[in-house]
Amino acid sequence: MIRIIMHGCNGKMGQVISKLVAQDTRFEIVAGIDVNLHHSNPYPVFANIHDCDIEADVIIDFSTATAIPPLLEYIQNKKVPLVLCTTGLPPELIQQIQKISIDIPIFFSANMSLGVNLLINLAKRATEILADAHFDIEIIEKHHNQKIDAPSGTALALADAVNDCLDHQYNYQYNRHDSLKKREKKEIGIHAIRGGTIVGEHSIIFAGQDEIIELKHTALSKEIFAVGALKASAFLISKPAGLYQMEHLMNE
Repeated sequence: MIRIIMHGCNGKMGQVISKLVAQDTRFEIVAGIDVNLHHSNPYPVFANIHDCDIEADVIIDFSTATAIPPLLEYIQNKKVPLVLCTTGLPPELIQQIQKISIDIPIFFSANMSLGVNLLINLAKRATEILADAHFDIEIIEKHHNQKIDAPSGTALALADAVNDCLDHQYNYQYNRHDSLKKREKKEIGIHAIRGGTIVGEHSIIFAGQDEIIELKHTALSKEIFAVGALKASAFLISKPAGLYQMEHLMNE
């Protein structure tokens, strides 16, 4: 049985993972970390991660960017593998994660859905085929009205994957409101929509001369991200130190 510390256990994703684990004998949540202690959990919950003295095989994180620095300190002290699912992290934190992964296994993905990561692979293949035909590339992401960061980490991951195929020659255009000029050829437009209870929707549009190709993924529930996180935790505990992504899991 894989013993999990759930970091951000009383958030929406933490609660979804808790419900899935309760129905799966392969996993057990042995402790939770959350500043919100007003939930009833079948495991002990600590407001401060450094107060947690319970042994675990892996930590799954769905929290906020501000909660990541103490989490990284903890895994360095305890040498516990980490599945890091929080998005919208600043560059300095990402650099720290890369450095720590030299000594500790860390699974870090912009999106834990297998379908989204397939979308990224398809977008790369489409770019390889369409780039020389001068197709314009636009990315649209939609999320619920409670999401803080914009654009989403997944939208940026899509843009980065496409730009890898373009030798990083393209610029990202987030706002055309104050830019009174025609679209540049070497740019990728990235647009964020926030409203209602949209779980998550990502589209990448390739617009050419007289034809349009659109690749799209729609998440219908948060459970798909929880399933991906649990798959990642099972994958990670047998791995040596390093920085792993969903592509590694998909190719396993």
